[in-house]
Amino acid sequence: MTLAILPTALVYSELAPLFHTSGGELIYNTVGMNKHVGFFASWLIMAAWIAVPPAVVMAIATWVSRTFGLVLGFNAIMLIGVCILVLVFLLSLQDVNVLVKAQALCLFVNIVSTLITGILILFSGHWSFSNITDGLLKTTISPSLGIPGWIIGMALLITPYFGFETVPQMVEEGDFPIKDTKKAICGSVITCGLIYVFFYFCVAGLDSFQNLTEGTAKDGFLTITNMQRTLGWTVWPVLYGFFSVFMGLGASIMGFWMSTVRMLYSMSEKNFLPAAFKKLNKHKQPILPNIFLLAISLIFILLMNATTFMNDFFNLMSFGCACAYALTMVSAARIRHKYPSWKSPNALKHGNFFTYLAMIIMLLIAFFCTLGQGIGSWMSFGVYLGVGVLLWLYMVLVRWKKSKVVIETPDGEKKY
Repeated sequence: MTLAILPTALVYSELAPLFHTSGGELIYNTVGMNKHVGFFASWLIMAAWIAVPPAVVMAIATWVSRTFGLVLGFNAIMLIGVCILVLVFLLSLQDVNVLVKAQALCLFVNIVSTLITGILILFSGHWSFSNITDGLLKTTISPSLGIPGWIIGMALLITPYFGFETVPQMVEEGDFPIKDTKKAICGSVITCGLIYVFFYFCVAGLDSFQNLTEGTAKDGFLTITNMQRTLGWTVWPVLYGFFSVFMGLGASIMGFWMSTVRMLYSMSEKNFLPAAFKKLNKHKQPILPNIFLLAISLIFILLMNATTFMNDFFNLMSFGCACAYALTMVSAARIRHKYPSWKSPNALKHGNFFTYLAMIIMLLIAFFCTLGQGIGSWMSFGVYLGVGVLLWLYMVLVRWKKSKVVIETPDGEKKY
């Protein structure tokens, strides 16, 4: 999966240095095609980003309940999740360095604890390579249209990789040279791939696929459950849970929260959303985008209590992400053709080959992600797109009749 994602990351690395403001998909698809595609490409990628905070805080709250034997009901778990969301919201309104440093610390601790856990499992005395070979093509996902479940599952693996595209969202506040964005974008994909492969290698060899996934393990926290059940460990699973679940997922929340807020701010600044979205507080942080994201996250958590909306939406998160990537690849090819004088410091040799390869891969991933999805998933995704359509119609019928979209390009500001 790392190799499948890498061509897309390389194209993003080429595009990022050309534009010196946040926006990512918003900018690339507006310049490459038009403002309408730019709007919906941004809305698609935000489908993935917005789903992260509410889903992750509920996972953290569930871990707290299971780890300490609290046997909390859904309302209590929901309350813990709400408290975590409010904390992230308050942090996001402070100086950006506060959230960035907190995220960096959580991410570092998560990576180190994951590597230590993998090594401990590898030398636990229970590890066997035969467990890996026997369970390599096994999955809990049912086949669809004659396509094996493991292929569908591989497409869904785009979920733990997405996030490299958030690097351009911090271009206005980051302290690293713009020409070095390739190191950040491709580095994140390769690092993820190496860690995922290593950890899979360690955990998959611990026991047979059937034993690893039986009982509560298949509902989440598979590694923690099997360290307790198979290895009989008591202390390290709790420590690993704190480092990986609480801090690791905490880093995920903060990263995607920042990216969503900055995308909404950028959309307003470039006249894709009402001007109210670009108002800043005394710490120069967007106010309304933070409030909007908190409100959406709280609504999702509340809907999880009464319906399957959030679960259904999360199922198609990877589909929206793959579609946004595919659109961006089309725009990248058009930008390369329309503006040959724009030279990126990260220009790709055989750029069109990598761009079209990435587009084909993303379209295949998007297709596989749709297989086996229920009507509830499509309805949930439709509701999200419907909100986007309403905002887009407002801009088309009201705002864009009075003022144009403005994008800063290598040739200066352009209006669309």
